[in-house]
Amino acid sequence: MAPLYWQLSKDGWQRFTLHGWQPLDPDEPVSHVSYFEAAAYARWRSRLEDVCLRLPTEMEWEHAARTTSAMDTIAADEPALLDGGCYRPVMVEQAAPLKHMIGNVWEWTNSAYLQHPGFRPYDGTIQEYNGKFMSNKMVLKGGSWATPAHHIRVSYRNFWPHAFRFAIPGIRLLREPS
Repeated sequence: MAPLYWQLSKDGWQRFTLHGWQPLDPDEPVSHVSYFEAAAYARWRSRLEDVCLRLPTEMEWEHAARTTSAMDTIAADEPALLDGGCYRPVMVEQAAPLKHMIGNVWEWTNSAYLQHPGFRPYDGTIQEYNGKFMSNKMVLKGGSWATPAHHIRVSYRNFWPHAFRFAIPGIRLLREPS
């Protein structure tokens, strides 16, 4: 099995893009995957490597982003951000696995999109707006290359139903200690 918009051709793996079917770049982060595909990948990799790998919770993701050099990627000239003009995810170096947590691909977390403690909805019409989005959605963190730099911050959260792929969501796994 593979993500929905991937196919194996005689020339190797391809993925469907805004430019039609293109060769899959093995050095580019996986993107445009649903929460289900991200979670399935974590289970597959866990079995393959005989370790426990999973999607991080929103809190774990934020902790990692705040305690690493992930914040360094917020500069407007960063090629992974929309303002940098790259228009696609960039490769993350193996020596720096927490690089590009911000501004590369939105990253699925294993957290439901719920209100933060102390949240109070506004009165009026906006109350309905907040409530309907806090149902049956998962949190994505980090922003993508298509997110303007002035929107990016570690606490920024996005939300989409489990099956959505169009917001450029990707995968970052957490390895459980043995």
